[in-house]
Amino acid sequence: METIKANSAFLCNYEVMQILQKLKDNTHKKHKREASLATVTYETVHYLQDTECKNQSAQKIQKFLEAMKKYKLTKVEKLMMVNTPPRTELEIQLIVQESEERLSEEDVQDIISIVSQHLLANDSSNT
Repeated sequence: METIKANSAFLCNYEVMQILQKLKDNTHKKHKREASLATVTYETVHYLQDTECKNQSAQKIQKFLEAMKKYKLTKVEKLMMVNTPPRTELEIQLIVQESEERLSEEDVQDIISIVSQHLLANDSSNT
């Protein structure tokens, strides 16, 4: 995944972690401001490595988004699912606005299955 215009794109946690890891690897402490940036970068990467994004990849996210096309969710709803993969019906209700009207019970179960298949750590197939 590549960001063409940095100011006009939503980034998922995985993408932020990748960008910050590259930035961290290229940072040389010369000025006090750069040292502060290095600290923020380190702390953010450290936090993100304790979230589900540590197990994600660009390919997994792309496959998840392809599988989700039929549900007509907003970009923000899909982004929230990538960043905080829902494991229960309640979590989907919290992410998807007016979920009871927009999704059937079968849709919700399918989404949970898709999330589990593509975004969660228990995905042993590494697809």
